[in-house]
Formats: sequence, C-alpha cells, structure tokens
Amino acid sequence: MNRQRTLYEHQSTANPNMPLRDLFYVSKEYKKLINKKTLYSRHLIKIPAPHFIVFYNGVESQPETQVLKLSDLYQTQEKEPKLELKVLMLNINDGNNEELKESCQVLKEYMQYVNRVRKYVYQEKMELDGAVELAVTECIKEGILEEFLRENRAEVVAMSIFEFDEEREMKLIKEVEYQHGFKKGREEGQKGYLIECICKKLRKGKNLNVIAEELEEEVSAIEEIYLTAKKFAPEYDAELILQKIGSD
Repeated sequence: MNRQRTLYEHQSTANPNMPLRDLFYVSKEYKKLINKKTLYSRHLIKIPAPHFIVFYNGVESQPETQVLKLSDLYQTQEKEPKLELKVLMLNINDGNNEELKESCQVLKEYMQYVNRVRKYVYQEKMELDGAVELAVTECIKEGILEEFLRENRAEVVAMSIFEFDEEREMKLIKEVEYQHGFKKGREEGQKGYLIECICKKLRKGKNLNVIAEELEEEVSAIEEIYLTAKKFAPEYDAELILQKIGSD
C-alpha cells in the first residue's frame, strides 16, 4: 500500500469549503481501502497519509499560497481542534508560483491555454464557444498541450465552455452586486451575491436541486431564496428579492 496519497484539484472559483469536501472524499477512500472487519482487530492498521492540493486559476484575486483548514469552518473556534484537515491552495495565475510552473511543464502549458481563452473572451469579446475552439486549435499548432488536446479535444471544449461560462457568470454577478449596493455588510453582501447566482440560474430554467448542486449549497439553505425569487419571474429583480426576504 502506498504510504502517501495526494488529492489534486483545479478550481476557477475560490471555495473555503474545500477542507470539508475533501474530508468526505478521503473518508470514502479509506473505506474502500480497509476491510470493516479489521477495524476491530488488535493489530494497528496502517493507512496512507493524505495530502490535499488545489490549483487556483480564477479571476478573483487570491494569495499566492494559502492553507484552508477544516477548523476554520467550526462554529466554535478551538485552540487545538480535535479534528483537522488542511488543504494547500496554490494560485497558478500569471505572477504566482512561477518556479512551480517552470518545474511542471503541463501546469505551465495549461495556464497558457487558460490565458488564451480569457484573452479572447474578455479582451476581444469573442463568443465563448468560438474562443475555446480557437484557443484549442492554436495551442495544438504551437505545441501547447498538443497531445492531450488532440486526443481529448471534444471533452476539453465541452468542459472549458462550462467552466468559463460559470467564471464569466460569477464575474458579471460580482459587478451587478457592486452596482446594486449589496455590500452593506458582509452578511447582506453574501446573501445578495447568492440571490444573483440563483436568479441567473432560474433564468436558464434550472430547478432547486440543480441550482443547489451547482452552487454547492444545501437545498434547505437556498430554498427560501429560490421560492421567493420564483415569485419575481420573469424579471428576477435581485434587489427587490433581497428587500422582500429582509422584510419577512
């Protein structure tokens, strides 16, 4: 059995709940590795040491390196938490962790591809699907992730369109959030941001369960907003929805 296992994940949106997500994941992995009957044995069971790393390449500003801790999610903070899980988050955008990218050609070329798509979408205002197709074609010609893109072109295009659509949507939501003055305090700002997210997805005809899954929220946590927002169809005025929820 390997002495160490590392879970790598890529994210274009910073997620402070990663330690909890990884806790669920590693628990399932350990269950697969260990026979339940042996848990009651008098012999010590050896398990691989877990390591958790997230490569962040989103448009929102983040530190070059940071550690996300499970204990940060606890309702009551303890000096020495009895259960801890740490996730190393590495910002791989331009100007961050350059030494790491120079030592890992795949990671470096991946960011070259991402930056090319963003350039076409945000600077040259191209349609997303066209921008992704052009970026893939150019990268193949220039030897950037060439073999991988040739073998997995359809999957890469589909996944990139999904990811960059979400990224662009989040960027627009933040701009709308600022324009509507939702930053009247952290709690209200977070609720306003969540309302904008839900309204965006309602306009696309998505139901409560799908929205909860895509936002990585519990259904119970967004159900009130969802039901209230539906009453404001088809405009889904986020500011009026926030006022309605606040007055109830």
